[in-house]
Amino acid sequence: MDLSNLKPAAGSVKTRKRIGRGPGSGLGGTSTRGHKGAKSRSGYSKKIGFEGGQMPLQRRLPKYGFKNINHVEYKAINLATLQKLADSNQIDSIDINALVEAGFASKKSLIKILGSGTLTSKLTVSAHAFSESAKAAIEAAGGSVVILEK
Repeated sequence: MDLSNLKPAAGSVKTRKRIGRGPGSGLGGTSTRGHKGAKSRSGYSKKIGFEGGQMPLQRRLPKYGFKNINHVEYKAINLATLQKLADSNQIDSIDINALVEAGFASKKSLIKILGSGTLTSKLTVSAHAFSESAKAAIEAAGGSVVILEK
C-alpha cells in the first residue's frame, strides 16, 4: 500500500454538490441559478400548464358542452340483482343496508331500482328512486315499494 492507491472509507464521501456555500466552493455567487429572472429568485415555482407566457394549451382549446349543477347521480340496480340477493340470503325486504353488505352500493350512494330482469319473490324494496317498470314489477309480484328521502 502506498499513497497512490489510498481511498476514503465507503459512504464517507458525499457526491451531492453543495451550492451556495461561498466562492471558494466554486458554486457560490448565483448558485447555479443564472442571472436574474423568476427562476433565480427564492420561492419560485412553475405553475402547472405554464408555457413561458405563451397562451397555455388549456386556454387555447375551445370549450363546449354543459354541466348541470343540479344533476343527481344514482347507483342503478336491476330487478334481476334483487331477485338474486333475495334467493341467496332468504330475505323478504331489501333496503340500503342489505345492498351495501352485498357490495352492490356504498353507504353514501343514492340507489335507483331499474326494471331489467324478472322478480318472482314478494319483496319490500327501499330505495331513493324507482323506474316505472320496476315499481310495476315489484307490485305485480305482491311486494311493496318504499321511496327514501335523498
